[in-house]
Amino acid sequence: MSEKLIKFEGFKVKVSPKNKRGDIILSRPPLNVIEYSQRIKMAEAMKNLDNDTDVRVIVLRAEGENFSSGGNIEGFMKETPETLTMLAQNVMTPEKLRKPVIAAIQGYCFGVGLEFSLACDFRIVTRNSQLSLPEMKIGMIPGSGGSVRLARMIGLSRVKDMIMRGKRISGEEAFKWGLASEVVENLELEEATSKLVKELCSVSPLAQRAIKTVLNTSQDAPLHVAIELEGETYGRLRSSNDFKEGVSSFVEKRKPVYKGN
Repeated sequence: MSEKLIKFEGFKVKVSPKNKRGDIILSRPPLNVIEYSQRIKMAEAMKNLDNDTDVRVIVLRAEGENFSSGGNIEGFMKETPETLTMLAQNVMTPEKLRKPVIAAIQGYCFGVGLEFSLACDFRIVTRNSQLSLPEMKIGMIPGSGGSVRLARMIGLSRVKDMIMRGKRISGEEAFKWGLASEVVENLELEEATSKLVKELCSVSPLAQRAIKTVLNTSQDAPLHVAIELEGETYGRLRSSNDFKEGVSSFVEKRKPVYKGN
């Protein structure tokens, strides 16, 4: 099947059935500013990719030298306080999807650009990346889940130092702090992303969806409730065709062919 490309205001959607990959591509270079209305459309596009049978893995990336400098600052003054309290609902979409989502980050990754990335399952950054939640410098705070997610990833002390000072961190720092899963040279970003997509496509989609749900849900649960959730999920997977195929392929010393059921 041939690739599909659909253009929206500020971003594009590209589906590659051959690679089982769907890309959300920020396309307002050089800074890829994300308009308020764009958040809603991006969330809808991500949900559509989650339901697309040609797609196994979703990638959030950007054209040009920068991932995103953040949102349109002036645009916030046109929205009501009630509307702004709902910002996080669209930005958390990558976390809510069943399929794995990768953020491929280069250059500036600020504000809502970073918040979208934090809701993804994997973040690959380049050495020249700069990550920041700089809202403090305009008398604001992160409003789309950024501060809370970041604190759980890198710790309260580091996140206070980063957000309360409007500080930027490098791609190297992001990797060392556990914020990024991988750091690469700028020209290696697409190669690293494609490699991860291929790796994610090689395992059972059913087990993959299950563990994403367990890990995300358990963040809000007490230890023994989380362990119970993991055990219940493990038990349900026992009766799946994917698990049967995994065991059979292991015994027969061949590559498994998973169907996601």
